Amino acid sequence: MQTRVRTLIAIVLALTSLSAISERVRDPGVTDTEIRIGNLMPYSGSLQAFGAIGKAEAAYFELLNERGGINGRKVSFISYDDKSDPVTALNLTRGLVENDNVLLMFGSFGTPGNFAVRKYLNERQIPQLFVASGDDHLFDPSSFPWTMGWQPSFREEGRIYANYIQATYPGRRIVALWQNDQVGREIFQGLEDGLGNVARAIRVDIAYDVGDEHLDTHVSILKQSGAEIFLFAGLPANAAKVIRAAAKLDWHPVFILDHMASSIATALKPAGLENSAGVITAAFLKDANDPAWKEDAQNWQAFLDKYSRAGGKDDGAAVFGYAAAETLVQVLKQCGNDLSRENVMKQAAALKDYQNSALLPGIKINTGPFNFRPIKQMRLVQFDGRTWQPIGDVLETAFSNVDN
Repeated sequence: MQTRVRTLIAIVLALTSLSAISERVRDPGVTDTEIRIGNLMPYSGSLQAFGAIGKAEAAYFELLNERGGINGRKVSFISYDDKSDPVTALNLTRGLVENDNVLLMFGSFGTPGNFAVRKYLNERQIPQLFVASGDDHLFDPSSFPWTMGWQPSFREEGRIYANYIQATYPGRRIVALWQNDQVGREIFQGLEDGLGNVARAIRVDIAYDVGDEHLDTHVSILKQSGAEIFLFAGLPANAAKVIRAAAKLDWHPVFILDHMASSIATALKPAGLENSAGVITAAFLKDANDPAWKEDAQNWQAFLDKYSRAGGKDDGAAVFGYAAAETLVQVLKQCGNDLSRENVMKQAAALKDYQNSALLPGIKINTGPFNFRPIKQMRLVQFDGRTWQPIGDVLETAFSNVDN
């Protein structure tokens, strides 16, 4: 009898222990049927064009849920409008964590907002995954081990352009028109860093505000410098205006656009395909309007249908959101049933040669405990009036030397 009692006690203790283990891996935001994910986007305000990224991510998760979710769990994607205001971003993030009980924050847009919430999330050990910013200062695992980027570095992108200019157009005069924020500033700084001692080749650079109504005047001033190379860093809509203005002035420099401004749909077509022929950028994602990839992306048309119904119009943002969401899903699949926040970060830092369907061929995602920049490769491409043509091989950024 005593033996049977001891056996029953042992079984009860074992079941209790298993229950405790189950509780340990069940952090807030996870049930048997749901994973709750938080996100902030500028759905209004001066940068509302990038709110299309959030709409794309919502469409992706909707499609995913219709097909069974992640290991049987549906994704609840809770996305709020922070209007690109850091104070609003912090308040909304607190609400997502403390009221909406999200497991993690994913893909929030912009440098200032992500800076504003980083300390709060790291103190509470809540993953801040795949932030939509290429600012170098957001990727410091030694100080902020719960914050991880996704896209290539803005500054490294600028250095890629500098290296290309020096190799292909040595001694040519350069001008730049850059958006007066962290994105434009970092890209221009990268250009200067990459040019090094020959940065004096930059004859004129102009910083402009997002709503600047004098872009035509700026282009006219830049033309008068006699420059042969023109770097633009800013929004797609403004890139279109600048390309049109240069064509109207019969000025045909070597045109370099930052990746953010290089969408065929929202920059090059509005500028006029004939005016855009010859434009160069550094890319890591496929362009949805490039005929080369028309039949390439798996599930792409079904996704676009949902994205369009949600009000999405920017195909560049659609690809970005699709690719970022696909990367997060890979991490969550790797987690299996251990969806603790700790394991989410562990799996995010264990991506090996992962290439999702929206990345350009040859560009792969790799992370590690001290490598929090998943995408460290880009490739130069040139628009021929119809499609992007590659220039040379895939380029590794300086971050590629970080140990995995």
